[in-house]
Amino acid sequence: MTFAGAEAGRSRFPDRIDLDVPNVARMYDYYLGGAHNFAADRALADQAIAISPDLVDSARATRDFLRRIVVHALDRGIRQFLDLGSGIPSRGHVHEIAHRYHPETRISYVDHDPVAVAHSVAILRGVEQTAVTLADLRDVEDVLVRATRILDLDDPLAVLATAVLHFVPDSDRPGDVIARYAEAVAPGSLVALSHGSNVQPPEVTKGVEDLYRATATPITLRSPEVLRRWLADANLEVVLPGIVDVTRWRPDSPTLPELSSIHGGAGLRR
Repeated sequence: MTFAGAEAGRSRFPDRIDLDVPNVARMYDYYLGGAHNFAADRALADQAIAISPDLVDSARATRDFLRRIVVHALDRGIRQFLDLGSGIPSRGHVHEIAHRYHPETRISYVDHDPVAVAHSVAILRGVEQTAVTLADLRDVEDVLVRATRILDLDDPLAVLATAVLHFVPDSDRPGDVIARYAEAVAPGSLVALSHGSNVQPPEVTKGVEDLYRATATPITLRSPEVLRRWLADANLEVVLPGIVDVTRWRPDSPTLPELSSIHGGAGLRR
């Protein structure tokens, strides 16, 4: 299937996107060295970097973790991916990694941010076996109906929630959201996540959280133990080495980079 256009669900494209308001997807793109960002995004991102200087390295470590997760899923025979909170699919994103090894792999990107979806529409135009849906990952039923049209829920797939769940507040029970996706997918499926952690000094954690309140998407940094509990509560079999710093999840180089402020891991649906 070839991507034909983003779908609008309960979210809608705004009449006008205010480029003077920082956007977390474009800030993340800036951390990764991408070109899909504007002055307001770069200004707030630079403030965040001043508070937590490892943000750029952590973002890039997260992208490398995503690459290893995708390759691990492919090695398990999985040929379809549901990427929740996909942001802007710039260089090194899921479709590029998967199609390098298996061009038949299908990737469905989901994001609730019209800005990220608009960028995705432009980037993915003409890229086969991909789709983009404007939807909120918290609305599991809506996502499973509309964002899986190019996927087969009767076959194993990889559900990816990388660098997104820290934007879901405690009041929306992100662990329950993960459990609902895990319950909906076929046995043999993989559920992977990465998350900004509060292992930094308390003043750094508070500074980053305070800064992101200037965006439409505040951030909540959590402990690695919370992520471990999410996988356990979802009845997922943890893929070794479990929830760890993303730089330590199945590294493919003997030379390890510095630890990041991001933890992640994956679980199998049995």
